[in-house]
Amino acid sequence: MNDGGTAPVEFVQSLERGLAVIRAFDATHAQLTLSEVAQSTGLSRAVARRFLHTLVALGYVRTDGRVFALRPRVLDLGYAYLSSLTLPEIALPHLDRLAHQVNEACSITVLDEDDIVYVARVPSPRMMSVAIRVGTRFPAYATSTGRVLLAGRPDDWLEGYLRRVPLIPITGNTTTHVRDLHATVKRCTLDGYCLVDQELEEGVRSLAIPLHADDGTVVAAMNISAPANSQDPMKMVDRLLAPLQEAGRLVEEDFKFLPQQKDLLLR
Repeated sequence: MNDGGTAPVEFVQSLERGLAVIRAFDATHAQLTLSEVAQSTGLSRAVARRFLHTLVALGYVRTDGRVFALRPRVLDLGYAYLSSLTLPEIALPHLDRLAHQVNEACSITVLDEDDIVYVARVPSPRMMSVAIRVGTRFPAYATSTGRVLLAGRPDDWLEGYLRRVPLIPITGNTTTHVRDLHATVKRCTLDGYCLVDQELEEGVRSLAIPLHADDGTVVAAMNISAPANSQDPMKMVDRLLAPLQEAGRLVEEDFKFLPQQKDLLLR
């Protein structure tokens, strides 16, 4: 839902509400009752009912009369974006080779407002408790890819981000002080990479690098995630940074032939 501020004249509130109903469903809420949808979206039961039954009629939602769930057709809503986003298609072979080379999970994310969104991922044979798939979102401040993406934005944008985003502790290791986060983000620029140690999930470290368009703009980030108990942080950097940077170089080499994609990735 919107933040209650003044909406533009062209703003269609009914569309906002309909999308809120769709977003009420997720991996942990695959099936919802009418009351649960109303509670999640802040809509009245009557309004939620109308939206749900409209979505049922359009084929995006199914119901047995008591509970509702998304149907596969809802994927059409994201397909147009993903089909125009050539970076994942270009990057996936390199990401797959990297994952098999280092035997760890590898991902590519982009920045969407204050969150990162996964646009490509190759899982690890090792099991991790955080279920991550294409489309998964996390707060940028607590992730390695998020921090290199933040580092790639202009200083005034970063200052605004640090003022408006609450730094909520996700684990006991999450950086929650603005000054510390600012210093960490700036260090990403100097180092050319970012290591996050169990700030998003206990027991998981992540190493990330930026991916650049042909003009040097940071458009995405690539990372490797590994169990924290497998080695100490600097040994992880020593082992994984070089192959990660080489994979990133190959992605950038392919990506430079598609500069028109930059605007899609930064929107």
